[in-house]
Amino acid sequence: MATSDKDPFLLALGERVRTLRARRGLTRKSVAVASGVSERHLANLEYGIGNASILVLHQVATALDCALAELVGDVTTSSPEWLLLRELLRGRSDAELRRGRLALATLYGVAGGDAARGRRIALVGLRGAGKSTLGRQLAEALEMPFVELSREVERIAGCSIREIHDLYGTNAYRRYERRALDETLRLHADAVIATPGGIVAEPATFNALLESCHTIWLQASPEEHMARVAAQGDTRPMAASREAMADLRRILAGRAAFYAKADAALDTSGKSADESLHTLTALAGELFGGAPTAKAVPHRRMKQTA
Repeated sequence: MATSDKDPFLLALGERVRTLRARRGLTRKSVAVASGVSERHLANLEYGIGNASILVLHQVATALDCALAELVGDVTTSSPEWLLLRELLRGRSDAELRRGRLALATLYGVAGGDAARGRRIALVGLRGAGKSTLGRQLAEALEMPFVELSREVERIAGCSIREIHDLYGTNAYRRYERRALDETLRLHADAVIATPGGIVAEPATFNALLESCHTIWLQASPEEHMARVAAQGDTRPMAASREAMADLRRILAGRAAFYAKADAALDTSGKSADESLHTLTALAGELFGGAPTAKAVPHRRMKQTA
């Protein structure tokens, strides 16, 4: 079936499914296993074919002049106030929505700000951008504790991240991730924190990170991400895919808008560890409101890590 012959609603639905899957760094096979839906059916869903039932719901919602979410039911349909808020926000630009979010955070006493962030720097981005290597070096340069959040998740769970996913599922991992973040924030008023690449998949956790830390997005080209991770002999989370580079690009595309919420960004593509560390230290100084005192750090070669 040609793309022009497909229903626009089904095409948009398929694109949202692909984007959500990419944002969470999941393969179609892993989603099929977790959901109990065949991989073939998921493929049809993503490509916008074979979903008559959802079309019926869409047609009924259109006839009732309401959103599909209102027909199916979600949190934004649970009370009149939720519905009024949703209508107030409908059609707003990202900049307007951000102002609204920050205003609500201030109103409810959950806004971040320099006092809440202390002297914490959180590094976000995909695996292979240099979060662990540069984070550890930055912490040493600024004489701060270094926390690798993935290791904290494993400590709390008492098993590896892969075992958490295999034994308990993605939702359990996200709960451990939030617990690890909350514990880290409670224990450290100043620290450099290397975060897992998928921390943006849970909006509440990522929002807590943005409110409680100065954040820097470490970027690299997809080719460098892949080369650095492959150098470790680890292509997770793309290991089961024969289209690893395409999956990686899709994951980056699905997460980029969230990573871009960071306070600053640093592209490490083609840069030495020294160059990246120098720029990163300067960015940290700017976020702290002035250049921090950093002790000399010996020349180092960039490890191919997260």
